[in-house]
Amino acid sequence: MGSSSEDFSVVVLASDLGIDARPFLTNQEREVEEQENWYDCPQNLIADEDFSDLELLQFFRVQGHDKSGNRIFRIVGKYFPAPVVSGDRLKRYIFHKLCSELPEGPYCIVYMHSTVQKEDNSPGITILRWIYEDLPSYLKDRLQIVYFIHPGLRSRLVFATLGRFFLTGGLYWKIKYVSRLQYLWEDIKKGEVEIPEFVKGHDDVLEHRPLTDYGIEPDPLHMTEVPSTAYSFGRYEERWASREYTS
Repeated sequence: MGSSSEDFSVVVLASDLGIDARPFLTNQEREVEEQENWYDCPQNLIADEDFSDLELLQFFRVQGHDKSGNRIFRIVGKYFPAPVVSGDRLKRYIFHKLCSELPEGPYCIVYMHSTVQKEDNSPGITILRWIYEDLPSYLKDRLQIVYFIHPGLRSRLVFATLGRFFLTGGLYWKIKYVSRLQYLWEDIKKGEVEIPEFVKGHDDVLEHRPLTDYGIEPDPLHMTEVPSTAYSFGRYEERWASREYTS
């Protein structure tokens, strides 16, 4: 007490208080911590299968975070070739993506429904329910919210009437309808998730014809048309021809 000493400061982090210590870590320590925080997926969820053809379509990708810190899984419905991909293979692919690319922590889904055609791009609510129910409980619990962009009248009616019965595990209450991209930016910072040009174009159409998605306001100039998925089929048809998708 009689001698002087240099001033110093001590930061004490009590784990019992639930304080997140990551801001105090160096970049190197933070990278190591993030690399180690991965769940071990059950072996029955890991498919030893080549999904390179589906990866090229980029309809299911991991990108950025929302403003709540949730990891983003971006799904572009228009990119999904439903007629040539069986529900069973879609399930194996989704499990593969979740197990190989999703680190520990909460996540969200950004689903872009823009210009989706039921016959070409939708696997069906029954298949989606089956896939979701087979997910491990920890993956269901970590899903915080589903941003449903550009929902049409059919989608709203189906979820409003059947959603509570078909969507189990609280998924029904996690869906947030986003009628315009400008509302998405309230929850996700621009640049965190890639928005395809046709989605932006559809959003521009809705600025002037807001009821187009509901089939109430006509679209005589076909402003909402975009290249069909036949373009995607043609692009990869040689690779798909040699694969079996119906098993």
